[in-house]
Amino acid sequence: MKIHLKINGKDQVYEIEPSDYLIDVLRKAGYLSVKKGCDTGSCGACTVLLDGRPVLSCAVLAASADGHEITTAEEIASQMEDYIKALGLEGADQCGFCQPGLMVMVYALKRLIEEGKIERNRQTIKRYLIGNLCRCSGYLPQERAIFKVLGVD
Repeated sequence: MKIHLKINGKDQVYEIEPSDYLIDVLRKAGYLSVKKGCDTGSCGACTVLLDGRPVLSCAVLAASADGHEITTAEEIASQMEDYIKALGLEGADQCGFCQPGLMVMVYALKRLIEEGKIERNRQTIKRYLIGNLCRCSGYLPQERAIFKVLGVD
């Protein structure tokens, strides 16, 4: 079956099987920032924006994304340079596997704060990011970087 997706601003058509997941379609199409971490929706490494909302692409059937807009870390990286720099300064980027999915979540979180839809405080931010796992660093360096970028003391 064919599906139409707008990925990072480009309209594209893909031939898929009904059982294909969005992560597989994206990776086959060359969007390698979308990482295959757990295939169970538990780690957040495959996070993308679906119509502006963060979703775990390993838990979304590709057919259900037909006609929708997908945004990956490749698209938002230039808008997140302050975040990328903060990660380095805080020593948060070790293997880097979790970083694209986490960056997508931070991007979405930043937008929600700017729109006044959620509060800018540590507890809210920590709760929002709970589904993004890092196996290397223990989260504290990432938290420090995220709090800096989002202007939280």
